[in-house]
Amino acid sequence: MEHTGTWVAVIIIVFVLGSIFGLRVSPREKALGLMREKARKMGLHPRLVVAPDWTGVPLATEKRASMVAYYSVLLPTARLPLMRARVENQTLQIIQGDEKFKDFPIALKGIYAIDMQANCVGLYWDEESDLRATQLEDMKAYLHSLAEI
Repeated sequence: MEHTGTWVAVIIIVFVLGSIFGLRVSPREKALGLMREKARKMGLHPRLVVAPDWTGVPLATEKRASMVAYYSVLLPTARLPLMRARVENQTLQIIQGDEKFKDFPIALKGIYAIDMQANCVGLYWDEESDLRATQLEDMKAYLHSLAEI
């Protein structure tokens, strides 16, 4: 019984330290946050969305869709046609829309699909493929080039 106070103190200290270490942001989450902030400053609009079926993003479970990053560019004066394309073998394969985009090359890594509608062009991609944000400028330029075609 004389060591009960010591054990209680040790348990409290372990609990407090565990809570403090549990609050630390993981390096992966920090890199994702920095990348998304950089994208916003560049004029890209990053967000997480439920992956549409046509993108080919693997399901999280048998009955639940995955969340995927969607980075888009708004073009206020544009009148773009509806287009949905999945990336296969580094080229666009049209799911819906104008066939002029068929087999259009894409050199960016981690891209699942691209969609275009009204005044917005966006891409669904795996952010884990570029945690250092090295291809954000190229992504923005690629989305603008698609809008100009």
